[in-house]
Amino acid sequence: MKQILITGANRGIGLELANIYVEKGYTVYAACRKSSEPLRRLGVKIFEGLDLTQSQSFETLSGFLTGVKLDIFINNAGILIPDNLESVDFTELETQILVNAIGPIRLSRLLLPKLGPNSKLIFITSRMGSIADNTSGAYYGYRMSKAALNAGAVSLARDLSSKKISVGILHPGMVATEMTGRQGIPPRNAAEGLFQQVEKLSPERSGRFFHQNGEELPW
Repeated sequence: MKQILITGANRGIGLELANIYVEKGYTVYAACRKSSEPLRRLGVKIFEGLDLTQSQSFETLSGFLTGVKLDIFINNAGILIPDNLESVDFTELETQILVNAIGPIRLSRLLLPKLGPNSKLIFITSRMGSIADNTSGAYYGYRMSKAALNAGAVSLARDLSSKKISVGILHPGMVATEMTGRQGIPPRNAAEGLFQQVEKLSPERSGRFFHQNGEELPW
């Protein structure tokens, strides 16, 4: 039975991804700050207390996964704090960079021993991290954090190619979750598209930036 770890799995896209992988017969490890009733109903293995600003929680998660070999690791957890030039709070900007960029890369490095050849390391990012696609400005903290995540993920793709670990960099689209104020497509639709992109991930596609609908996105 294949095994997968999904962060931020208590709600939204992460919860729907957990649901899909349960349906596909995977053993699902769901990591989150705090569990939810919908997640508990899935019957997955839940780790509570993951805080991407607190590296000690990474060590605890690693211990929780003792003896586990992952086929897929999806870094989904993240935050969005809207801002503009006048309102940007630089403490909040730093928090977004820590949670959206530094945390996932740091956690991925720690858990690399649990990923073997032909495994897949996934980062759920955003096209708002694309510099070429930025035509509207604002969202300084979110854009900067996702651009940093994208840069780190590409470096991982290069560094892990010799280990035969493929790195997916995926944009879920505008999804109706708490993060977006319930605007956009249903989380299940986004998760189904992401699942398809993870399935298509190969060494040739590693380190490239894809929308969940299959479109390759500019940097």
